[in-house]
Amino acid sequence: MSQKSPPTTHAPPRWMFVDLNSYFASVEQQERPELRGRPVIVVPLMSDHTCAIAASYQAKKYGVKTGANVGEAKRMCPGLVLVEANHENYVKYHEKIKTEIERHYPIQVVGSIDEVGLLLDDKRANEKEAIALAKRIKQGLRENVGEVITCSIGIAPNRYLAKVASDLTKPDGLEVIRLEDMPGRLQDLKLTDLPGIGRNMEPRLHESGIKTFLDLWYAEPQVLHKVWGGVGGDRFWQRLHGGELDDDLTDLPVQNRSIGHSHVLSPEFRGHREAAVVAQRLLLKAASRLRRMGYRATEMTLSLRAENQGRGKAHQRFLPVSDSFALTKTLEVLWVSALHQIGESRVKKIGVTLQGLEDVLSPQQLDLFPELGSAITADVGRRDKLSKIMDDLNQEFGRDSIALGFAPDLVKTFSGTKIAFTRIPDLQEFKE
Repeated sequence: MSQKSPPTTHAPPRWMFVDLNSYFASVEQQERPELRGRPVIVVPLMSDHTCAIAASYQAKKYGVKTGANVGEAKRMCPGLVLVEANHENYVKYHEKIKTEIERHYPIQVVGSIDEVGLLLDDKRANEKEAIALAKRIKQGLRENVGEVITCSIGIAPNRYLAKVASDLTKPDGLEVIRLEDMPGRLQDLKLTDLPGIGRNMEPRLHESGIKTFLDLWYAEPQVLHKVWGGVGGDRFWQRLHGGELDDDLTDLPVQNRSIGHSHVLSPEFRGHREAAVVAQRLLLKAASRLRRMGYRATEMTLSLRAENQGRGKAHQRFLPVSDSFALTKTLEVLWVSALHQIGESRVKKIGVTLQGLEDVLSPQQLDLFPELGSAITADVGRRDKLSKIMDDLNQEFGRDSIALGFAPDLVKTFSGTKIAFTRIPDLQEFKE
């Protein structure tokens, strides 16, 4: 492999990356002082058969990480405390944190529920000013958001290296990466320590003779192009060496191509009758989001996973629709098909997705779902109005104040909004 290094010159620290430490667990410890200093994991439900979605640093000292099986985590960490996730609270703290950071400097990019990036102006694009700003942000979070809400901050010439810097010291770290210190500054990192290199990419790098960070640094762009199978490798090389790409500079809106929800069922909901109620609740939640975002759907997919690992999947296309009544009729058809595929086995997981989204202002044909009969092709406007009334009532009086086709009390244990890595829900969703 060539040892020719790309030219490295001094570059100002243009980016600051703020990464909240053990975010979900820290919020729980902030809200409940009796949990502070104790090993805590946040779980989707109180069961030894699920996985941790977050772990406090006290738990991480025992080797308990995000994704750990709860039963195994208990064996690894005596005195481990389980806390059921409160996603609405995490979004509320996310908004508080953004407000506090923007008291000091504008946020350029919201990377996830616990990560934001700041693009520094000329005044602050020097190490002294950048470090001073980082310290003010840390202090502001402690004083105005919560004393156990800590963050690790990375400062570097570009967004990617600032993210890498934020991962170097946790918790409560503050690190600077300078191009003139590269590659030695990061030579002890494992390949998988770098954002963008997961367990699937690592073997492909090894096959090309890249086994260490220094191998990666000295690799030519065309080598990474081949490893990534396209321009992704060129872009990675550019970012690693301090270059800036256009899409690093803006928080581009994600195109909403689908709206959906999935849920792993607790044992009492895994019977076919109970699972059908769960599926309907997930659909109504997705339909409410669909209307609030100003879309109509033209496709629906229902997926089931059984306790015996069997899978069922059903899909249907239709003319554009947004009302809950017509969508529920379609779900009933898909449910029969998907359930037939898994047989008698109990249902462990359900996913309902609305796809083929189009703007509600697009011309609408009125012969909706003709294959399902005239009962749902009639009174389209009336159904839309009724669906909107249901949305308004649930927003005003709370989630599931009014529901379609089931008693709301049946689903209150599972119907809450969850946070995904790729999307932060807004607070309205917690009432849908």
